[in-house]
Amino acid sequence: MAAVQQTDPGSELDALFPSPSSPPNIFSPPRYPGASPEAAVALSGVLKDNYTKYHIFFNYQQFHNHVTHRALALFAMGASGPLIEELYKQDSAIQRPAVRSPEAITEENFIEHIGDENSIDFLSAFTPAYKSFFIKIIEEKSLSAMLEEYIFSKKYNFIEGQDASAQPVMLARFFGGFLHAFIHVGYGAEFGIPGMIVEGEERLALTSVHGRDFLPSDLFEHSDTTAVEEPTTRLPSLVLNTKASTAPSQVAQPRKNHAFSILAKIMQDPKFTPKVIKKHFRNFDGLMSEHGDIIWQYAEQWTIDPSQPGEIERKMEECIWISSILYTIGGWNKDGSFTADFVCMHFVTSSLFLPSLLAYLPINSQVLLLRGYFATILGLYITRGFPRLDIQENKVDNSFLDIVESGIMHPNDHVPKIQRAFAHFSSLYGARPKGYFKDTELEGAEALDGSLFLLGCKID
Repeated sequence: MAAVQQTDPGSELDALFPSPSSPPNIFSPPRYPGASPEAAVALSGVLKDNYTKYHIFFNYQQFHNHVTHRALALFAMGASGPLIEELYKQDSAIQRPAVRSPEAITEENFIEHIGDENSIDFLSAFTPAYKSFFIKIIEEKSLSAMLEEYIFSKKYNFIEGQDASAQPVMLARFFGGFLHAFIHVGYGAEFGIPGMIVEGEERLALTSVHGRDFLPSDLFEHSDTTAVEEPTTRLPSLVLNTKASTAPSQVAQPRKNHAFSILAKIMQDPKFTPKVIKKHFRNFDGLMSEHGDIIWQYAEQWTIDPSQPGEIERKMEECIWISSILYTIGGWNKDGSFTADFVCMHFVTSSLFLPSLLAYLPINSQVLLLRGYFATILGLYITRGFPRLDIQENKVDNSFLDIVESGIMHPNDHVPKIQRAFAHFSSLYGARPKGYFKDTELEGAEALDGSLFLLGCKID
């Protein structure tokens, strides 16, 4: 396929990639000191260059191009403009060039070319067409309305009378690809950059489905919230600078059916024998095809009652904690060594964007996002061998600033991203004392405290 030259007019690019805005709510990560005009210019240039030159997948196995993720993380961590540009130059060396589409994507043929039902080469040709489609959508709709329609609506998930293999299942795709579309849209929501939302929706539309039957169709019966209704249904405590915001220290201790308790139950389920775990090692599709209904049943036991004050914040925190322990505690081996599991790392880096995404959703979709995310994490963890968690007390010196400073320069582009996540989680929940989780059913949870996030940062 022919590579394309930059054709987007500057004014459109400027609109798609403006300077980053303030985070959308108090639980989103703040910017580190050190932001500068030159860093903002460098970041804008990187985002635009990637948008016009490169494909959303850097190879033909749907490995995601995420060079902009490091650039945005570096900007948020106070990196200089020259450093942002230099590391982008390194990261972009392996990228595929953008391609031309054989036809435009419209409402009429949107589903026809979605996902993984055709060959990778054919699908790849439609990446710029989906990009153009979502540019028009984001010009016409608010971000809230766009997310609601193209991720959470019944129309773009399950169509009455259509064969199961041809269903669009956009929410399942949102959680697919090791959560890369989720992360990409999350960056757009956190930094207020429409172009990141467009690219995220584009890759979402072309991401392979991980467990097509994973999410029951009746989940979307509620999805009749309109863009007009959205501002009145959005949970007020998650909106930036509202008086109703619930600070982390004010949120009550864990209630019934904590995420830790659900994890403990599924770990004890005799259906997930070593033989079953071995069969589905690194095979999320196979696991979900065979056991997705069981995993979803566990996710449904996780109580989410949005009528309770602070509930969404509380459940968001549970997702952050469980993502962090599965990576951090789950990575320890019997010989004392640590395995930095690539997939589990994405649990941590994706959970960083829960606050920013939740801020743009009505309550029903907030609940659906959290429950779907939780179920995805459980399923993916099983496919990593379902390592048991040996939770012990750990004493670690507080050296976050030194760690983060060294992480900015790390040659592995995932290191600054996960360190930014752990640093933010520590600022939110680092004061949680030992015993905070004693009433959950997870063995050893009473020994956990807020130092977990520093531990996770030190072992990256």
